[in-house]
Amino acid sequence: MPIATPEAYNEMLDRAKAGKFAYPAINVTSTQTLHAALRGFAEAESDGIVQISTGGAEFLGGQHNKDMVTGAVALAEFAHIVAAKYDVTVALHTDHCPKDKLDGYVRPLLAVSAERVARGENPLFQSHMWDGSAETLADNLAIGQELLAQAAAAKIILEVEITPTGGEEDGVTHEINDELYTTVADAVRTAEALGLGEKGRYLLAASFGNVHGVYKPGNVVLRPELLADLQAEIGKKYGKQDPFDFVFHGGSGSTEQEILTALENGVVKMNLDTDTQYAFTRPVVDHVFRNYDGVLKVDGEVGKKNTYDPRTWGKLAEAGMAHRVTEAAQQLRSAGKRMK
Repeated sequence: MPIATPEAYNEMLDRAKAGKFAYPAINVTSTQTLHAALRGFAEAESDGIVQISTGGAEFLGGQHNKDMVTGAVALAEFAHIVAAKYDVTVALHTDHCPKDKLDGYVRPLLAVSAERVARGENPLFQSHMWDGSAETLADNLAIGQELLAQAAAAKIILEVEITPTGGEEDGVTHEINDELYTTVADAVRTAEALGLGEKGRYLLAASFGNVHGVYKPGNVVLRPELLADLQAEIGKKYGKQDPFDFVFHGGSGSTEQEILTALENGVVKMNLDTDTQYAFTRPVVDHVFRNYDGVLKVDGEVGKKNTYDPRTWGKLAEAGMAHRVTEAAQQLRSAGKRMK
């Protein structure tokens, strides 16, 4: 099946919420990591989400110009072709975009999709993320209103982050402290500004102690039960059961129970990057260590071409990452639930 249409993406999210499962959202930085993500979804018989951060898009744009829009568009166009060979439905998403990069990333990509829709085509991406967590909530939501209207017009879903996620993601850093927990008051202001679907569908990255990157047990206190409070209080105020579609950021390294609690409380998307980066790199390191005198021309020798051929270690990297993606689908209960 090709990349999800806007209708298929909405159906994916509706199915996840009703079935209390979530889709792995896998950050990719190359055609190879894209194939690894698609392969992992296919082997798990799970639909999924592939996403490109600003740093990933810059890397994809090439180190000569480092153009984020070029990199994102190029990989998205590639994905539209190769995803058709995988028997799953996949949505394309752009990850964290702070205020100073909106004009160089999300806004131009929204324009690309708007032009496609005007021609009677589907949007290039199915969703974009606005990360205003470094701004005041008022400014965050004001920009969110503008972007939501543009996204809805282009048949795109917007993801918003209203309070900080700890750690570091593409140069955006937040301390690990008590501010990493979204309050009911924050959620009320979000519903007042963005609505609950009538102004356009959005995904909400609420904070419940989430931290990007790698962390040791005990350093982070996740409270996924907080999401139930947000659903209940906003649902009661607006007469709508479970009004939010939540996103779980900083998913790498989370415990099984933390993930299950989040799923029960409305999480439909969980981001994975750190774990899949390691899963991709680890087999390459193993290959180099085992074939040191083959991948290098040691002491005047010529090495072994079949060991330093990028296809040799690249296949191992793809398999390692694909396995971690499949594992994520199983943890998130999306495995075996692909749309027919």
